[in-house]
Amino acid sequence: MKRKLFRNIVIATDGSKNVQRAISHGIEFAKLSGAIVHALYVVNTPSTISENWTAGKETIYNIMKNDGKKAVSKIKEIGEASGVEVREVLLEGYPSNEIIDFVENNNIDLIVMGSLGATGLERFLIGSVAETVVRGSKVPVLVVRSEKQS
Repeated sequence: MKRKLFRNIVIATDGSKNVQRAISHGIEFAKLSGAIVHALYVVNTPSTISENWTAGKETIYNIMKNDGKKAVSKIKEIGEASGVEVREVLLEGYPSNEIIDFVENNNIDLIVMGSLGATGLERFLIGSVAETVVRGSKVPVLVVRSEKQS
């Protein structure tokens, strides 16, 4: 029997291996609750492609967009194999802002995302999309730490 605890779940991905455990958890929550998954990837254009940078700008943008398409397609493939409906969402902008805006405008009940578990100087230097989403979200956020790489 499926429970309707969650109706719409966002699985935010950056396409890396670090998000694999988050995808598994998100799909499982969706399967148990009968939710629709929104596989979300944000092409991080503001920080990656400067306004003043013209050489190769379009090529880099296309590479990032194709990476995003592959990432959400992979979630769709995994979801459908588990009997979960998955909708692919590709956005552009600052990842944390776009995730929060999408959630607020699409009746999302839960956000699932991965984290490297960076601490100290590493976290200070690269920032944390997951941390920003947790702080700014009005809905629950499940942050799944990636397995330690040896």
